[in-house]
Amino acid sequence: MANIPLLGIKSHSQKVCSLYKRALRNLEAYYDRRNVYRYQAVLLRERFDSHAKETDMRKAVKLLEAGEQELFSVIHPIPRNFATSQGGVAHERVVTPPDWVIDYWHPLEKAHYPEYFKRREQRKKEFIAMWEKEYGPADKKDEKH
Repeated sequence: MANIPLLGIKSHSQKVCSLYKRALRNLEAYYDRRNVYRYQAVLLRERFDSHAKETDMRKAVKLLEAGEQELFSVIHPIPRNFATSQGGVAHERVVTPPDWVIDYWHPLEKAHYPEYFKRREQRKKEFIAMWEKEYGPADKKDEKH
């Protein structure tokens, strides 16, 4: 169990990598020309690399806290977001319909894909059998027909 993502516990190196990535994204928001951004990114990387071999954890933690403070003080007021990421202009724009919608297709529409719907019905029966085996049969009073 080298990586424990469920607990939200991060190692020091993960925190440093996160700070570095957030700092790079902040630079992207400030510099729209690629050559200027790359120059600033190289300078940022040099600052991180100069402390990469730090063995004293007390000093390393203080450096991390100072880096977090510095990033907070220079954060861009309008951060750049990816379009489909949370906070982006196209977040959840394309809605994937749930699987049950296909059950309400007209029979003429289903006739275009006979093999698919034959296999679909077979899988639905297998799923119901697996469900009943694991949880027992459904109550008759809960069914709505």
